Amino acid sequence: MSTSPLIDSGAPRETAIPQLLKQEGAKLLSLAGRFCGSRTEAEDLVQEVFLQAWSGWDKFEGRSAPGTWLYSIAVRTCQRMHRKKSGEPDRLESLDELLPLGSARMALLPSQDAGPLDLQLQKEQVELIEAAISSLPQDFRLPLILKEVVGFSVQDVGLILDLPENTVKTRLHRGRLRLRAAMDTVLPQTQGVDPNYSREVCLDLLAAKQKCLDKHLEFEFPDGIICERCASVFGTMDLAQATCRQIGEGTLPEALQSQILVRLEGS
Repeated sequence: MSTSPLIDSGAPRETAIPQLLKQEGAKLLSLAGRFCGSRTEAEDLVQEVFLQAWSGWDKFEGRSAPGTWLYSIAVRTCQRMHRKKSGEPDRLESLDELLPLGSARMALLPSQDAGPLDLQLQKEQVELIEAAISSLPQDFRLPLILKEVVGFSVQDVGLILDLPENTVKTRLHRGRLRLRAAMDTVLPQTQGVDPNYSREVCLDLLAAKQKCLDKHLEFEFPDGIICERCASVFGTMDLAQATCRQIGEGTLPEALQSQILVRLEGS
């Protein structure tokens, strides 16, 4: 999560809830936007979450961080209001479908220098990742948003969703690969190369990469350990995660913040 000052669980709601609104309102709006059909509906959902937090603050026992508690309310609200989106797929692709280990082409990662073409590519990446997140089945979408967009740890995601950590990881790993595959479609392609290792070894390296992403570790494999094919796969995973973080960096509109505060004071 963020490095914002901790909110005292024993503070009165008149102090605690406005602090939560300031710290988490923008990311809550980002979460809501991936469940609602319109901006207006997403804003209504955010208001509903903070009204519930306001009315339930006196019952909050402080057994989790206030931010974790707030997102638990948000998740229940999202699930109640949007149980399943129309056209939502019933399954995710298999690993063989999501990993281009045998493809004749592979993604060419963008340079670090942001020129005009790179900036346009970044815009396309954000739009693509947002669409890919929205297309995920809800069971996979929620863990991914909470971890990669909002910034919770795997442990906190488990607390919010009331799921075992291993279940969170399984859903998160598969959701990441879905985003990675989507990222492939917008990046320039270059001639593919054969993997240096067997499929089993490549999957072991992928598991190690997933563990690093789980812990927000920017680990780089030593030179010569991974081949160009795996480097491309892992690079697109990093790019997808960075794009998710960018999506979570928005701001809460002042008009919406003021409207929520007025409703809290009047309730």
